[in-house]
Amino acid sequence: MPNCETSGNLILKVAVPVPLDGLFDYLPPAGVSVPAWQVGVRVLVPFGKRQQVGILLAVADNSCVRIDKLKPAIAIMDAQPLLADTDIRLLRWASRYYHHPIGEVLAAAFPVALRQGRPALLQHQPCFGLSPQGQLVSPEQLRRAPKQQALLALLQATGSAMTGAALSAYKPALKALLDKGLVMAQDPVAGAGLAVTKTALPANPEQQAAIDAVIANLGRFAVSLLEGVTGSGKTEVYMQIIAKVLAQGKQVLVLLPEISLTPQLEQRFLKRFAVNLVSTHSKLTDNQRLQAWLSMQQGHAAIMLGTRSALFTPMPRPGLIILDEEHDSSFKQQEGFRFSARDVAIARAKGLGIPVLLGSATPSLESMANVAQHRYQLLHLPNRAGNATAPSFQLLDIRNKRMQAGLSEPLLAEIQATLAKKQQALIFLNRRGYAPVQICHGCGWVSRCRRCDANLVIHAADRLLRCHHCGSEQPLLKQCPACKTGELQALGLGTERIEQTLASLFPDKTIVRLDRDTTQRKGSLEQYLEQIHDGQVDIILGTQMLAKGHHFPGVTLVAILDIDSGLFSIDYHGSERLAQLIVQVAGRAGRADQPGKVVLQTRHPQHPLLETLLSKGYRAFAQSALQERRQAGLPPFGHQALLRAQAGKAEEPQQFLQAVCQKISELNPGKVQVLGPVTAPMARRAGLFRYQLLLQSPQRKELHHLLDNLLPAIYALKQAKKVRWSLDVDPVDLY
Repeated sequence: MPNCETSGNLILKVAVPVPLDGLFDYLPPAGVSVPAWQVGVRVLVPFGKRQQVGILLAVADNSCVRIDKLKPAIAIMDAQPLLADTDIRLLRWASRYYHHPIGEVLAAAFPVALRQGRPALLQHQPCFGLSPQGQLVSPEQLRRAPKQQALLALLQATGSAMTGAALSAYKPALKALLDKGLVMAQDPVAGAGLAVTKTALPANPEQQAAIDAVIANLGRFAVSLLEGVTGSGKTEVYMQIIAKVLAQGKQVLVLLPEISLTPQLEQRFLKRFAVNLVSTHSKLTDNQRLQAWLSMQQGHAAIMLGTRSALFTPMPRPGLIILDEEHDSSFKQQEGFRFSARDVAIARAKGLGIPVLLGSATPSLESMANVAQHRYQLLHLPNRAGNATAPSFQLLDIRNKRMQAGLSEPLLAEIQATLAKKQQALIFLNRRGYAPVQICHGCGWVSRCRRCDANLVIHAADRLLRCHHCGSEQPLLKQCPACKTGELQALGLGTERIEQTLASLFPDKTIVRLDRDTTQRKGSLEQYLEQIHDGQVDIILGTQMLAKGHHFPGVTLVAILDIDSGLFSIDYHGSERLAQLIVQVAGRAGRADQPGKVVLQTRHPQHPLLETLLSKGYRAFAQSALQERRQAGLPPFGHQALLRAQAGKAEEPQQFLQAVCQKISELNPGKVQVLGPVTAPMARRAGLFRYQLLLQSPQRKELHHLLDNLLPAIYALKQAKKVRWSLDVDPVDLY
C-alpha cells in the first residue's frame, strides 16, 4: 500500500454502506467547496459500477491513495449535517464494539428513504387551534359528545395550536369541531404544545419513589431498572417522568420490543400529552418513517415511540431514553449489524449525559447482575396498581390424563367455569399453524422441508405445508409419497388446531386467535384488541404476541398449554426465556377487580425451574440462574462472540472456520476459549449448510483484543470468499 501523503487537495473521507471495513477517499465534486463543518452530510459517490449514498465523516488533506487515482464525489446531498457529533461518536463506538463495517453501521441510523437518496425535507404539518367562537364555548355544552368535549377542553387548556399528529387520537372529534366552526386550521407553530400535559393519575408510594428517583437524575447519566410486576403501573411511571422532561423542553425516546405494542402506547400517550408525538416501525411506509425521523431530528417532535431501529434517531434536545420490556430478545438485531438496542441505548445516554430507564416485570439476567454490582439503580414496584391482586398458579400434571387436542379435562372445566361467570379466558401456545408435522401412520414418513433441517408445518385453513424457517410451501398431501398407501395424520398441536377444538367444544362462544397468520392484514390486530376490550370475545388464543404488555381487564383465566418444550433447551438462555414467558403470559390474568388464575399444563411438575419460579417468584429464579451462570463462566460473568458461516456445500463453512481457528491459534495466547467449529443446531437452512465457532473469555477486553486482530485476517482468507459469514458479539441465542 502506498504511503499516506499530504496534498494540496481536500480529501473527503466517506463511509459507504458496504460490507468492507474503513472509509473511502474521494475528491470533492467539481466546483464544490466542502468545509469541515459538513461532516454528517450524505454524499453521492461512485462505487464500482454503481452509485452509493455514503456519509461524510472527515475532510482531510491526505490520502493513502494516489491523488490521480481518486474519483470525485458526484454530489453533496444535504445543506446541513443530518447527524450531530454525538451521533457520529456513538456510531463509531458501535462499529468498533460490534466489529461491523462503519458504512453499514451509519446506514442503520437512517430511514430507508434517506439511504436511497431521497431529499431530507420535512413536509408541512397541519396545525389546529380554537376559532374565536371556540374560545367562548364551554366544553359542558358538548357533554353529549364526550370526544368533542375532551378535545375542546384540551385545546382551551393548551392555549395554542397543535399538530394533526398530536391530535390523531381525536380524528372524528376534530372533524366535527371543524364542521361546527369551533376549531380552525392554523399556520404551524414551532414547538406547538411542547410541554402541555393532561392530569396524571395518583401515584402509589412505590410509583412515586420510582418517579422521584429518575427525575432526580435528569440532566445527568444514570441507568435505572424499573422492576414492576405485570399490572403495577410502569407506564404511568413512564408518563409522569416524561411530563417532567417535556416541561424542561427536552425530547424523549421510548423503545418497544414489538410493533403490536406501538399503537396501544401511542394512544395512551396522545391522550395524556399535548405534544407532537411520532412513531416509527416496519409497518409504516418509507415516507412515514422519513417524516417521523426528520421531525425528531429537527426538534419538531417531542416524543418518539419506536422499535429497535428508532434507537439512532438524532435528538437536538435529548432528555430521556426509555426501554420498555428491556429483557425482550427482539431488542437484539439478528441480521447484518447485530447490535443490542438495550446496550447501545445505555452507551448513547452516557454520551449525551441523560438518564436511561429500563422497565420489565422480568428483567434480563444481565440487568440484574448490573444491579448487584451497583451499576444500575433498582426501582421496585412489587404490587399491582389499584385493587388488582396477583394471580394464583396451578401446575396441572397431565401425565396419563385424557386430552382433547392438547386440552386436559381439568383445564376444560376451568375454562367452562370462567365463561359461565361471563369472564374471559386466555389460552397460550407458542406454536402457530394447525400441527407441527404431517406423518404417515403406515410407514412413519414425516413432512420435511427440502431446504432446511426442519419439519413442514400444517396450515389447514390454507391447505398448505409451510416451512417457518425459509418460507417454502407446498400443497397439503393427500397420500403418503413414500409408501403410497399409508394414512397421513397431523401430529402435534398448533394454534389453528386448538382454535378448531375450542370452537367445537364451545360452539356458542366467540374465539379470537392472535398469531402471525391472523394479524397480517393492516389494522387487524387493533381490531381484535378492540373487540377483546369491549367484551365481545370469550376466549383469546394466541402465541408469544399475547405476552407483550397487552392489558386485558376481562381475562381471569390464563392457560399455558405446553411449557415442557422450553424446559430442556440446548441454549443456556432457554430457562431464562421460559421463566420470563411464564411470568409475562401469567400477567394477563386478573388485572382488574376480579382475581386471576394461571394454569400450566406439564409432564414435569417437579422441575426445579417451575418449583422455584412458582413458589419463590422470578427474582429468586434469577438469582439461582445467575449463580449457575457464574459457576459456568457464562454471560454476564463471561463474554462471547459467535462466528457463523454458511454455504451451499457442507465442506466450505467447515474449511473456512478451520482456517479461522488456525489464525486464532497464531493470535490468541490462550486467554480466549475457542469452542468448535461445530454444526449449527439447525445444520441446514434455506439450502445452506451452517456451522459456527464460539469464542468465550472471562475478560471483555481480551475477547475484543483478539477480534480486533482477527477480523483483518478473516477478510484476507481465500476461504472467506466461498461462504457467507457473520460475527455476533454478545449473542442472545446460539442458533
